[in-house]
Amino acid sequence: MEFSRKIGRFRRDRAVVTLLVLAALFFAGRAWLHDHPQHNPWAPLDLRDPPGWATQRKLEALRSDPAECRAVLERSQVAFATLDPAGEGACRRDDRAVLSSVPLAPGSPPTTCAVAAGLELWLTQRLQPAAVEMLGSPIARIEHLGAYSCRRIGNGEGGRWSEHAAGNAIDIAAFVTEDGRRISVLGDWQDAAAEGRFLRRVRDDACSAFGTVLSPDYNEAHRDHLHLDQAARGFGSFCR
Repeated sequence: MEFSRKIGRFRRDRAVVTLLVLAALFFAGRAWLHDHPQHNPWAPLDLRDPPGWATQRKLEALRSDPAECRAVLERSQVAFATLDPAGEGACRRDDRAVLSSVPLAPGSPPTTCAVAAGLELWLTQRLQPAAVEMLGSPIARIEHLGAYSCRRIGNGEGGRWSEHAAGNAIDIAAFVTEDGRRISVLGDWQDAAAEGRFLRRVRDDACSAFGTVLSPDYNEAHRDHLHLDQAARGFGSFCR
């Protein structure tokens, strides 16, 4: 009988210790997530935070929620303007935003808010650090080939509509550094030097900020630009 009571007390004590350990782990994990919002799936997205485990999933959620996307830009203190809807049919664009702070040339084109958010994150958290590290100079200008184009994929008369038809994509052609160097997708992609490595690095980095990233490695049609769009793909991205 005495042995049975000891066994019972041991089991109760072990259960109490286990609960205390689990509680300590819970509160420690909660405090850690509070201090690292980029890893916290429940924390509001702030594009100024370094990318973390939860960042890509939060960006993906913005593709179908323009209002929340605009709230993210405001929370992140990103300068932007919202434009009135335009177009009709398959080329109707209800979600139109223009970034004021990104050095796009010629000018900053209207895109969906999700594309704007992806550009801001890519530029500040990935592109500029890579430029300083690999090229020794920040990027002063990003040359693009446009965002909106009311057309189908491949410019054909049939088939799926391009993400450009809704302004949900942008094509990046070149980067100009503050010290005056121009790195172009057409001229430097195959280069084994720092310029080519930089282009491939920022292509890879874009994969966590956009739903689709297409480069010269994809096909001949993309030999002179990086295609970035926010097509809904469930989880993850298509990156070539």
